[in-house]
Amino acid sequence: MTQTATRPPGRRRREPAPIPAPVAPVPPAPVVDEDVRRPSARTREDLQTLGGAAAASLATTWLFYTRILPFEGAVGFVIVGYAVFVVFYAGLTGLTQPREVVVDRVVTTAVIAAPTLIGLALVSVVVMTVWKGLPALTHANFYTSDMAGVRADDPFTRGGILHAIVGTLIEVAIAVSIAMPLGVASAVYISEVGGRLADLVRTVIEAMTALPSIVAGLFIYTICLVYLGMPTSGLAAAFALAVMALPIMARASFVVLGVVPGGLREASYALGAGKWQTVWRVVLPTAKPGLATALILGIARAVGETAPVLLTSGASTYFNANPVQDPMNSLPLFIYAAVQTGNPQMEERAYAAATVLLAVVLILFVLARLVAGGKKSR
Repeated sequence: MTQTATRPPGRRRREPAPIPAPVAPVPPAPVVDEDVRRPSARTREDLQTLGGAAAASLATTWLFYTRILPFEGAVGFVIVGYAVFVVFYAGLTGLTQPREVVVDRVVTTAVIAAPTLIGLALVSVVVMTVWKGLPALTHANFYTSDMAGVRADDPFTRGGILHAIVGTLIEVAIAVSIAMPLGVASAVYISEVGGRLADLVRTVIEAMTALPSIVAGLFIYTICLVYLGMPTSGLAAAFALAVMALPIMARASFVVLGVVPGGLREASYALGAGKWQTVWRVVLPTAKPGLATALILGIARAVGETAPVLLTSGASTYFNANPVQDPMNSLPLFIYAAVQTGNPQMEERAYAAATVLLAVVLILFVLARLVAGGKKSR
């Protein structure tokens, strides 16, 4: 009997898979060299656009500002010229560049123009001050003599500002010796100690940073001169300047102490140091460069004040190096009194004294930075 092989029900015979037809290889796309442009580079086209916009804005502003419209003045000419330059620059850039590039160029122009304007203003003030005071600055006696017995219309070969220079240095030195320790102590209390009164002290310091100088002068005048009976002297003026410099130094010191990494404090505590040892040996040495900046800010605020000195020190024309007796002049007070005379030669002396005041501030700034840099390197 022959047996026939049968497939199980429900199962079909598997067909062999079809063999795919060969595919012809696709040739690679040709490589196109793309002109990749660095964002920070300036091409020749950019320079031409910049120069064309500058020339067009200068010509257009000159034509409309000085010839057609009834305007005058160098400040207005610069402002209008800048606005016209931005319009021309955006338009010329938009001829060959997309909108994103145009916006970037306009914003870049504004960002560059802001510090440039500030720098030009600062340079113009310094140059004008030095230029107008140059006739008096060229005489050696201007730095070695005082104004005792010198009339307003006397030549520059007589008189000088030695008494004002010495008075400024003495008053500022006393003011800084009072304000700097108190400012740093207040910042340490707010930053390191804390407590319920810390927020109150911080609020008072921030409010005192906006204190008008005449108010500080009136405060010292009322307390020291009226109630305590102190005479007008350099010491009273130093007290007023200390009131002005104290909040600036305290606020700047607080910001600097807040930047000190917390890991340094934790490492000091882990080694067994106490809070005050950590503050004295870790926090303050780390913050010395920033504290030098706080010192510079305080000096800059105190050295140019006129109203507190006018009310507390009294003006004098003779040399006085004793801060507790007799009136003591200073450079801001000398400048104020010289300008008030209305005499052209005294005004030139005032500009010369202002130049010396700028030089004193610059020297103090450089010394503070050198001291801070030397301590930081060690």
